Amino acid sequence: MSKDILIKKVKMTCPLCDKEHEVEERKREATITIKGKKISYEEIYYFCENSEEEENEFVPGKINDKNLLNARNAYRKDMGLLTSDEIAEIRKNYGLSQSDFSNLLGWGEVTVTRYESKSIQDEAYDNMMRIVRDNPMEAFHFLQKNKDRFTEEKYSVIKKRIVENINSYGKEYLKRQSLESTYIMYQEPCEENGFQQLDIDKIESMISYFAKQIPGLYKVLLMKLLWYADAQSYKQYGRAITGLVYRHQGMGALPIGHYKLLDLENVIVVEEEGHETNSVMYHIMPNKKLDMKRFSQQEMDVINGVVKKFKNYTGTKIAEYMHQEKAYLNTEDKEIISFKWAKELREF
Repeated sequence: MSKDILIKKVKMTCPLCDKEHEVEERKREATITIKGKKISYEEIYYFCENSEEEENEFVPGKINDKNLLNARNAYRKDMGLLTSDEIAEIRKNYGLSQSDFSNLLGWGEVTVTRYESKSIQDEAYDNMMRIVRDNPMEAFHFLQKNKDRFTEEKYSVIKKRIVENINSYGKEYLKRQSLESTYIMYQEPCEENGFQQLDIDKIESMISYFAKQIPGLYKVLLMKLLWYADAQSYKQYGRAITGLVYRHQGMGALPIGHYKLLDLENVIVVEEEGHETNSVMYHIMPNKKLDMKRFSQQEMDVINGVVKKFKNYTGTKIAEYMHQEKAYLNTEDKEIISFKWAKELREF
């Protein structure tokens, strides 16, 4: 977002001109330094066209709090931490209040409240929340460990909700574990994974988004879209999006464990007979439960750029296109395609 954008007009007593009139609520891209890192974020402000003073912008207190939260969440995304919305989503999934979630994890009662409003969690606390999100059994273990923090009635209610999650998400957890085990050698950020740890939530959401934007999406095209999104992100920002590692294959770049991607619980695949052969074709469909909130604006710009470039390509056509990339020409069959070649990616 390079320019100011009008959101709406709000009638109020303007603190700049002391008159009641409609002021413009606008948004723009702003920058702030958080923990020594320069961060871009969406800033909302009000504009008074009647002000005779040089200053014609102001930010009410509640809007300023929202701006600061946007900035902190932009920092979190850039650092690979859970955003405030994602933290709230975890506890709501278990039917927990902010204090309940803190007690479940053995923290101070207001810790989660701070993380959802103003403070930025460190990596250790972030990892604990991710563990509970990804594995309901771990949530159950935390509940047992910190049982004395709850009344008997509340303990029973929370236990019931966790057990429901275990029954509901058990299959998904096992499938995620299967994919993660395939990436055991690539747990640390490196050139092979584009300095990005495997992020299954982003993989599922990106696949669904591609399917929504490209109705005739099949496996070969999907795998190349994933590679181009990761490669383009690495080229522009020095880091991939998904954490997938790709090999040189006959049809182009193919993620390690590609067959496990289509087996993920939140990836919807319809098997169809090939038009000219008896082989099975995998038609990828959008999942209405998934959204793109976990992606930064930079990541969305990259993803949408890939869609714009390749939405009318077939799997064969995009494979032929990728065969001309230096990343493909300079690697051998079955060799890992290092993201160093992303710097040589052709311009869209």
